[in-house]
Amino acid sequence: MGMLSEFKEFAMKGNVVDLAVGVIIGAAFGKIVSSFIEDVITPLLLKPALDAAHLSSIEQLTAFGGVKYGLFISAVINFLIVAFVLFMIIKGINHAKKKDVAPPAPAAPTQEELLTQIRDLLKK
Repeated sequence: MGMLSEFKEFAMKGNVVDLAVGVIIGAAFGKIVSSFIEDVITPLLLKPALDAAHLSSIEQLTAFGGVKYGLFISAVINFLIVAFVLFMIIKGINHAKKKDVAPPAPAAPTQEELLTQIRDLLKK
């Protein structure tokens, strides 16, 4: 068995593929959480502190940039794209696995069925 076929067999195992998908989805989801905290929650929490400092709204926006919902939406869209691409890859892997598996051989007749056929032939 060549090295390439051994690698293919290793990579197509379910556990390896599941682990890879988990790591990729986890990293992409981590970016969503980070963006939500940094771009949405933190500016909302800092807004009262800025109001207490009696800064004008222009100074507030320039000091912390305000709520950056566009960056959060971008992180969500990136996650959806990554998830869709992984879905298509897994779908292709599953399709390739189905082609590798040979269909089962037709079941042989049981001993009782063979004896019944012999009996019927002898009667004729």
